[in-house]
Amino acid sequence: MGLFAKLGRSSDLVQGMASRLGIDYGGMVAADPQAQGRKYMRAVLRCSTCRNQDGCSDLQQKVTELAEAPSYCRNAQLLAHLRGN
Repeated sequence: MGLFAKLGRSSDLVQGMASRLGIDYGGMVAADPQAQGRKYMRAVLRCSTCRNQDGCSDLQQKVTELAEAPSYCRNAQLLAHLRGN
């Protein structure tokens, strides 16, 4: 998979995971593009290094809501913070 395809997939996975946790990441970035845009970019880069993207994609296809990010998620701590947990 090429770099841009990998980053695109990672962006979709980060957005999908955030959505399933009730986090409006797009709205957060729109409200504060400088700060939140950087955080989002780092989240996408962390996701791009994950070895379980297929598992994450499968999980997101099966569920519409999650109480927390899976333990293997490299953004679990960030997502919990954004959610207020």
